This record gives sequence, C-alpha cells and structure tokens, in this order.
Amino acid sequence: MLLTTLQQSPVLLIVLTSILGLMIGSFLNVVIYRLPVMMQNGWRRDCLAYLQMPAEPEGERFDLLWPGSRCPACKTEIRAYQNIPVLSYLWLHGKCGHCAAPISPRYPLIEAFTGLCSALVAWHFGYGWPMLFGLVLTWSLIALSFIDIDHQLLPDSITLPVLWLGLCLSLFSVYTDAHASIIGAVAGYLSLWSVYRLFKLLTGKEGMGFGDFKLLALLGAWLGWQYLPLIIILSSLVGALIGIAMIAFGQRDAGRPIPFGPYLAAAGWLALIWGSDLNRLYLNFAGL
Repeated sequence: MLLTTLQQSPVLLIVLTSILGLMIGSFLNVVIYRLPVMMQNGWRRDCLAYLQMPAEPEGERFDLLWPGSRCPACKTEIRAYQNIPVLSYLWLHGKCGHCAAPISPRYPLIEAFTGLCSALVAWHFGYGWPMLFGLVLTWSLIALSFIDIDHQLLPDSITLPVLWLGLCLSLFSVYTDAHASIIGAVAGYLSLWSVYRLFKLLTGKEGMGFGDFKLLALLGAWLGWQYLPLIIILSSLVGALIGIAMIAFGQRDAGRPIPFGPYLAAAGWLALIWGSDLNRLYLNFAGL
C-alpha cells in the first residue's frame, strides 16, 4: 500500500525521502568521523605486525556501530531524543544537554545537506530503481567528500564497492549501458593517472592521490564515458577558483595540498541530476 502511494504521490515521495536523507545524514556524520580513525588503527596494527613488534592491548570496541554517540567534551552518551537530525541541535541551542559545551554546527549542516540532496534525487528521478541507487551514490559521495576534506583520504572501503555497483547496474542499463560504463571506468582512472604521472615527471611532485583516480573511475562506471569531460572540466574549474580564492584570502597556505575529491564528487552528482542538459550546453559552447 505504501509503495503504491509513493508511486502515485510525488510530493509524499520527496518528503519521505528528505526525512530519510536527514537520518542517513546523521549516520554519515558517524562514518565521516570514525572511518578514518578505524583506518589509522588498522594501519597501526599492520605496521606493528610487519615490524614484528608487540601488538597494542585491545581497547574498547570502536567501529561504525559502537560505542554510541558521545559528547566530545564530557563524553556523556547522547540519548536518542538528543540525536534527532537537525531538530535536536536547534532544541539544545547547539550545546551538549549535559555539560552545555558547544556542538559544531557542521553536524546539522551535513544532515540538512544530505536531506536536501536526497529530496532533489527523488524529485528528479521519481519512484523507481534510478532514484534508489541515485540515493546510494549521493550518500557515498557526501561521505567521501567530507572525509577527503578532513583527512585527504578517499577510502577504498567506500569507493571500490560503489564502483563495482555502478558496473553491475550498467548490465541493466539503469543509468548507462555496460559498454559505456566499462569504458568510463577505465578512461576515468587512466585520465587522472596520466595527469598524475606527467605532473610528477615534470615537477617531481605528486599532484593528486590515487583515490582521485578511483573516484573518477567510479563516476565513469555509473554515468558512462560520455560524461567524463564534463565532470573533469567542472571539477577542475570550481576547484581552481575556490583554491585561488582560499589562498588569496589567507584561508590556506599556497604550499598546502587542496583535496580534489569533493570537486569531483560535486561535478559527478551534478552530472547525475542534470548531466544531459549540462553536456548539451558544453557541446554547444564548444561548437560540437
């Protein structure tokens, strides 16, 4: 009954999807903070094992599900009614309910942003498989973007499964066909890898990380090779403009690397939603 109602009521579909997006956004906050810590803990264990050094004593279980969310200041566990996306932050005036320490507005902003993007996916695709998998891609790109902003990492544990999912979806032509998807994945990886190798050959420096290659391969697998020029141009243009502005206004040192993943993710998401129109504008502008 509910599925039939959602098929017949686009407004209800958008509203419920945005609420789901808010809840997923709350979980993405956990992923963005904890996954890099889990990766670092794993690297430390691997290094100790490789060096044949004694393993560190097992501490408290730490993963995406445990322990429960706590206040960063007083470590008091956050109760369920204090963890309602966006609303709890507003109700508590942006402070911990126990010690009144300020809570970063980034948490509700990520929740609201995820809810908004989810609503746009539902509005664009409507009820069906493209909407469902479009949400999966959207949530994955949000998590990857903020992890890259914080740590300049694009975890394989997110990128590679989503890349393979895009290739599998192409077998059913959900967004593109298998031929375009496979070429898109290969061309996406090799295009940035070639730029990386050329830049390193000329300057002796690494201009980007391997995670960027995999992310563009992911987008090529989902959308097809036809959207790669658009994604590369959009991400490069926006990344250059924002990077120059941040350096000019003293927000970032000129020698400090700027993560490219968020710009790739944003360009890929725009291509997912408005790719046909943007590609048409690009081809008209290029005179093709």
